[in-house]
Order: sequence, then C-alpha cells, then structure tokens
Amino acid sequence: MADLENGLFAGGDKGPTTTNTPLTSTYVTAVVIGRSGTFALKGGNAQSGTLATMYDGARPNGYTTMKKQGAIILGMGGDNTDGAQGNFFEGCMTSGASSTATDDAVQANIVAAGYGH
Repeated sequence: MADLENGLFAGGDKGPTTTNTPLTSTYVTAVVIGRSGTFALKGGNAQSGTLATMYDGARPNGYTTMKKQGAIILGMGGDNTDGAQGNFFEGCMTSGASSTATDDAVQANIVAAGYGH
C-alpha cells in the first residue's frame, strides 16, 4: 500500500484491489516507487526470496502532481496518529525512482540481515 497524502492505495483506485496478492509473511519488505505520473508497489518475504511487483501503473486520480510539503516520516502516517498496527523496523529513501537492480540488491541485503533468526 502507498500512503499518498490522503489515503492508502493498493493501485490506481481507492478501495480494495483484488488483483494484489496479500503479504502474509511474519516479516515483509514493502517498496513504493514514485515516478512522474505513475508509481509501483513491490513486496515480498523479508526472510527469503525476491520482490514481486504488486502494482505498476497510473497514480490515483488527483495524485499526478503531488504537493510534497514538510518532512517525510517513515513508519507512520503524516497525521502523527497511533492507529496503525504492526511494527516498523527499518526504512530508506532514495533520490529518484530506484531501478529493478537496486530493488533486488536491497531485498538481498534485507534477507541477509536475518530478521527473526
């Protein structure tokens, strides 16, 4: 899911996206890749394997040109509430859209870290 200022999106529309496969691992890797007019979501098991592309397409209506104001905080929504469930362990941000090779290298490093072992 991508937190795009005013809601969570699993694809180009609000609401459920039935084509996405749920991530059910104890530890997951989740990646949002923002590009001009489009975005991609990737995810996978943080303990083994590679990332799968969950969505790659147009941004939701109204989010073609986003207004990025203030800071970006990893692991929580911008409204600073405590309503989320789960734990956030680590995060990173890149300048510009990452390549598939970079995403694969990051996933390999996460798996090598041995979460849960």
